[in-house]
Amino acid sequence: MNIRESTEQWEEAYLSPYAAFSKNTRGRVREEEPCDIRTAYQRDRDRIIHCKAFRRLKHKTQVFLAPEGDHYRTRLTHTLEVSQIARTIAKSLRMNEDLTEAIALGHDLGHTPFGHSGEAVLNEICSQGFAHYRQSVRVVEILEKDGMGLNLTWEVRDGILNHRTSGHPATLEGAIVRLSDKIAYINHDIDDAIRAKMFVEEDLPACYTDILGHSVRERLNNLIHDIIHNSYEKNDIIMSPDMEAAMQGLRTWMFQHVYKNEIPKAEEGKAQKMIAMLFEYYMEHPDRLPEEYRFLMEKKDASKERAVCDYIAGMSDSYAIDRFEELFVPKAWKAI
Repeated sequence: MNIRESTEQWEEAYLSPYAAFSKNTRGRVREEEPCDIRTAYQRDRDRIIHCKAFRRLKHKTQVFLAPEGDHYRTRLTHTLEVSQIARTIAKSLRMNEDLTEAIALGHDLGHTPFGHSGEAVLNEICSQGFAHYRQSVRVVEILEKDGMGLNLTWEVRDGILNHRTSGHPATLEGAIVRLSDKIAYINHDIDDAIRAKMFVEEDLPACYTDILGHSVRERLNNLIHDIIHNSYEKNDIIMSPDMEAAMQGLRTWMFQHVYKNEIPKAEEGKAQKMIAMLFEYYMEHPDRLPEEYRFLMEKKDASKERAVCDYIAGMSDSYAIDRFEELFVPKAWKAI
């Protein structure tokens, strides 16, 4: 018996009967020889961490566009916080922590530069539409590794696709990530907004904080405990009605007072205009796309629109600005 087989045996003996067992995965699109050390989901987690799209998340906006200061969240730090919360819940419920971690680490790989504002403008100008959760799946299925994708298991891809609010993950591990994503961004976005002096903790509606807690630490602790307590030994991942209503209420308040606030959104219009101009340029000049994106059109049957969206969505904030400056900002003339 090798190490992977021993781990699979341990899962069957220890994990909840409602967990997703590694040996029972529905598999990959391309069949592979199993690893002798890592389970299928551990292998997926490692592939995500080592992929290019994951590294680019460190320079992608979470909420605040190009913030001055080292302590505001980026898309990468958001992803790591989601992973930490989800793993804590999964371990407590005896779910498959490796599957949970892989889904969490991969859930935002398809996010655009400049956060949801970038996603919104691509969805508006692309006739085929654009959504980051579908793009995340496209990244792992096609875009990584020169058009080969990461060949992840079905369960990881399902969890990535269904992490959004309206999603319905097929596994409880996916359901854990779906809730952990919201717990993470609501609370860390509050923390960042307070750091940006948009409001103070006491400005949050008491009707929600009296239930959830009066600090980021309290809210995280209470929400995580609530999910574990209400989901323990059940074939579902659920919250108590009062806690869920309070979290949804605070999320709505955040949309009104943070996500649509003029402070984080002050540069949003400029960013969206920039993305629209890049889209228009590459639609007119597809020959200027990098080779890997031309390959998608020539060998992977991608439409020109989709290939352009793939390129722009993969950009970091700083790279998008660099491309814009190179294409549209006049350079100073120098005598030779």
